[in-house]
Amino acid sequence: MAKQLIVNLFEMATPGHITHGLWRQPDNQRERYADISYWTELAQVAEAAGFDAIFLADVVGAYDVYDDSFEPALERGLQIPNIDPLLLVAAMAAVTEHVGFGVTFSTTYEPPFAFARRMATLDHLTRGRVGWNIVTSYLPNAARNFGLDDQIPHDTRYEIAAEYIDVLYKLWEGSWDDDAVVADKEVGTYSRVGAVRAIDHVGTHFRVKGPHLSEPSRQRVPLLFQASASKAGIAFAAQHAEVLFTADRPPGALERNIAAIRDESVRRGRLPEDTRYVVMATVIVAPTEEEARAKYEGYRTFRDPEGAFIHMSVPFHPLQHPADITVREALEREGRQDVIDAGGLPLHLTVGQFAGAVDEAWDSRFLAVGSPEQVADTIERWLDVDGIDGINLRQYHSFDTARDFGELVVPELRRRGRMRVAYTPGETLRERIFGEGPRLPERHPAARYRGGANL
Repeated sequence: MAKQLIVNLFEMATPGHITHGLWRQPDNQRERYADISYWTELAQVAEAAGFDAIFLADVVGAYDVYDDSFEPALERGLQIPNIDPLLLVAAMAAVTEHVGFGVTFSTTYEPPFAFARRMATLDHLTRGRVGWNIVTSYLPNAARNFGLDDQIPHDTRYEIAAEYIDVLYKLWEGSWDDDAVVADKEVGTYSRVGAVRAIDHVGTHFRVKGPHLSEPSRQRVPLLFQASASKAGIAFAAQHAEVLFTADRPPGALERNIAAIRDESVRRGRLPEDTRYVVMATVIVAPTEEEARAKYEGYRTFRDPEGAFIHMSVPFHPLQHPADITVREALEREGRQDVIDAGGLPLHLTVGQFAGAVDEAWDSRFLAVGSPEQVADTIERWLDVDGIDGINLRQYHSFDTARDFGELVVPELRRRGRMRVAYTPGETLRERIFGEGPRLPERHPAARYRGGANL
């Protein structure tokens, strides 16, 4: 059987997500991001199109490295203002039956006990259609928003995340037995004493007594997404992630990351097929290639050239320098020896090369512009040659990006056996992605706490 494509619609509750400047299109809907009707309509569009899930990004700080200020991001609506994505899921679930929801939440700044209940609530209300995108937060402004002077070091954030998720596994899997809830009206017993227990977690970063406040939901543990390519992130993903949101940056990194995670997963007792690999992809489609190219160029007219540099926290102004000088020379001209000394930037690249690498929205490995047949050919190559399992579809227009994909690409992919013909009624998000049960397999580290073991 041919590999079938996982398709998530990539979203964020903000005017400007990752296609910088395109919210300004006269018929775009981005300014409705704080209106509940935007999200209910979007969910219905995504379900009609056959998407597996709506993947919701989030940040808890403003982008303030470029220009040493949050004002460039604020002026452009670039991920500020934004609203809490977790609160949107229940509204979208209420008007749909099948489409899933992947929602981003950071392990760095808020305690795990409250989040455990919040996520269990969403798993109940969606009947098992929710996933968690695990992040550790990367914006310096986020750290200052939660009382810190600066970012917690990268690898330390992953150490915190490892304990954070261990607490969650104990609450979600270990605190309540499967048969704890009896709801016996005659006897007057809702939950059996002895079938619910405290977790008594005492660790380096957290102390959590328990018990978990929510009775078991369908998945117990939401489908686990992660986005990372660092050494610490890859080690974490190998142990925990079910769907890894990755990229080919720098070129060739995609294959190396996938191989590294598969090898490390096997070393930790998991199977190579326990993780699916998803990339951000651009699909601009129309009935003919000429119409698709015209649509693509029309979108480009609204492109904000500075947006990518703000988003990527670039600490200098590439557009103010000749394209043929090096990044080092540009930094020297701006008097940024501190940035040179800190490392992290490709000082040998020309400014033009660097700018092209940063702003991949218009020219990346995972970009398809053309007719439905041409786009389907490209997606098949992504699946069979590049080795990915799915895409997070980058939006250039709300809601035309999703509608175009659903009306033009999905029928062609279904004809080729690359997408399922219909949803399976009642399935959880984990069942949809893996074709097995609603809960994590026994070989996953979360399972070690089932029945109250190892607490």
